[in-house]
Amino acid sequence: MRKLASPFPKINNFRFLKLSPPQILVLGFAAVILAGTLLLMLPVSSRTGEPLEFIDALFTATSATCVTGLAVVDTGTYFTLFGQIVIMVLIQIGGLGFMTMATLFALVLKRRISLRDRLILQEAMNQSSMEGIVRLIRKVLIYSLVIEAAAAAVLALRWAFDMPAGRALYFGIFHAVSMFNNAGFDIFGDYRSLTGYASDPVVNLVVIFLIVSGGIGFIVMSDLAEYRRKRRLSLHSKVVLWTTAALILTGTAVFLVFEFTNSHTLGPLGFGGKLWAAFFQSVTPRTAGANTLDIAGMRQASQFFMVILMFIGASPGSTGGGIKTTTFTLMVGAVISMLRGREDIVLFRYRLAQERVFKALTITLLALLLIVSVSMVLSTTEERPFLMILFETTSAFSTVGLSMGLTPELTQAGKILICLTMFAGRLGVLTLAYALGPKQGKPLYKYPEGKMIIG
Repeated sequence: MRKLASPFPKINNFRFLKLSPPQILVLGFAAVILAGTLLLMLPVSSRTGEPLEFIDALFTATSATCVTGLAVVDTGTYFTLFGQIVIMVLIQIGGLGFMTMATLFALVLKRRISLRDRLILQEAMNQSSMEGIVRLIRKVLIYSLVIEAAAAAVLALRWAFDMPAGRALYFGIFHAVSMFNNAGFDIFGDYRSLTGYASDPVVNLVVIFLIVSGGIGFIVMSDLAEYRRKRRLSLHSKVVLWTTAALILTGTAVFLVFEFTNSHTLGPLGFGGKLWAAFFQSVTPRTAGANTLDIAGMRQASQFFMVILMFIGASPGSTGGGIKTTTFTLMVGAVISMLRGREDIVLFRYRLAQERVFKALTITLLALLLIVSVSMVLSTTEERPFLMILFETTSAFSTVGLSMGLTPELTQAGKILICLTMFAGRLGVLTLAYALGPKQGKPLYKYPEGKMIIG
């Protein structure tokens, strides 16, 4: 007797089980954004009791999940406690990565982490191998919760002098999560961010610590935590720390020079306040999004310099975006080596492989192409100065969240474009390209070498 074929396909033949790690990351983030959008559209999320429009809910959920901070409605005045908690949860999931959060539940339930899960985690954490990936995830979770809890307590104590204790505690928790994940969302209302604390040393120090901790990456944090035992840092950690310090110090000096006499920014502050504000504005473009000065009131030179800092962004394996500090340093190293007539790029007495240079060049050019393309399209849909459009686009791509005031006034087309830009910036242009592009194996042959005049 002939056996009838089952009308149900075998589980192993389902398409989603054959997705690559980059494709799973893209779909995972998209699913989190969709869930956040539906929750933010609920009447209970709005203080008015009216459902938020789909495009605005999608924009807010994308901005929170991609830890950007750009907002079309004011977080502090529009959303209820429920809506703000939804945003805070999206920030935490987006900052640490949905696979990291899934691993947390798996570890709590004592579930085995499969090889496929490890491959996805490797892609999510931008690691070169799977070795020790689960151990790294454990450290990520511990470091994040400890730093956020400590910062929340200090901020709550500080803000308890300005507001009721319960509200101060909630503000401390929300802003600790937002700033550590480099999201930039605030709940002070009226898009004020931290402008009321430009000269406050406690708020400045805590928020700067949160931004830098989340921006240097968990690999560097792990290296620093184990430095007393190992007495050495990896090449990656050295490059990240030196580049981060150089960018922050350079940025502080630039903002002091350009904004020292500006009556809209540093002008009214005392010398100590000027130092704090310039220091903070140098740190926050590293994809944090909080600000203690009016960005729109800055001089154009300062605004354009912020665009450069935002484009560089944070470091690999962090909660931030941008092309990353290591990519920037590698590109600078390549230029210096070429000018000196050397073939190898050497950093801290280590020679870097050519494939690293190609990857850095690819990331930089793809990022520039995306920002330029989106800026050109927005120039036709938004009637605003080009620098404002470029600033907003770079802020979205690098998941920064700083704004010159364009975001709340975006057209429907502009909101969709910025949403896509934030999504591409959070996942990374290479990850997105791998997810959308067809798989290609290594070629089995090489073409003959040709010569071409350059420069």
